[in-house]
Amino acid sequence: MGFTREQLEAARGAAVPDLVGPNVRLLFVGVNPGLWTAAAQAHFAHPGNRFWKALYRAGLVDHPIDASTGLDPADAADLIRRGIGITNIVNRATARADELTVDELRRGAAELVGKIERWRPKVVVFLGLGAYRDGFGKKQAVRGRQPETIGGAAVYVLGNPSGLNAHETIDTLASGFAEAAREAGIPLARSSDDEGAT
Repeated sequence: MGFTREQLEAARGAAVPDLVGPNVRLLFVGVNPGLWTAAAQAHFAHPGNRFWKALYRAGLVDHPIDASTGLDPADAADLIRRGIGITNIVNRATARADELTVDELRRGAAELVGKIERWRPKVVVFLGLGAYRDGFGKKQAVRGRQPETIGGAAVYVLGNPSGLNAHETIDTLASGFAEAAREAGIPLARSSDDEGAT
């Protein structure tokens, strides 16, 4: 089941609540919610988004998660229990990330720094290289672990998991997710090399 064009348009500008518990160790940061994500009220909810498939492939969850119509409360509770959180640089739904202005990304990045300082994760993974460069003024940033920290947290930058991004695959995202999880001290539920991952 999907959403109608009217339902998606009605989600324009909507916010999606952060998925963060009191003991977050690994924080994933998207650019901003897409319309499908806002309609579902679940991060990375669009069926073409690779985030949940990569999370499973990396071994961060022990079963495939389908958030396309909303995140199952049991899955949300499991992520929080494991120390995994999800937020965005900008919490305003748009049809495309390029609808955001650089100023909006900079304001969102400044607010995010405050959240990171309060939440104190060990590792933060940004999912969107261009948005990270613009939001944090790091024009030379490249994919992977960054030399700087934010609020004491190690920083990784990977590509946007959207199905529209040809520069990332489920496998490349999963590899980055697993590396960040190991640094955050989160045990993997299964090896990212296990057969049958989807």
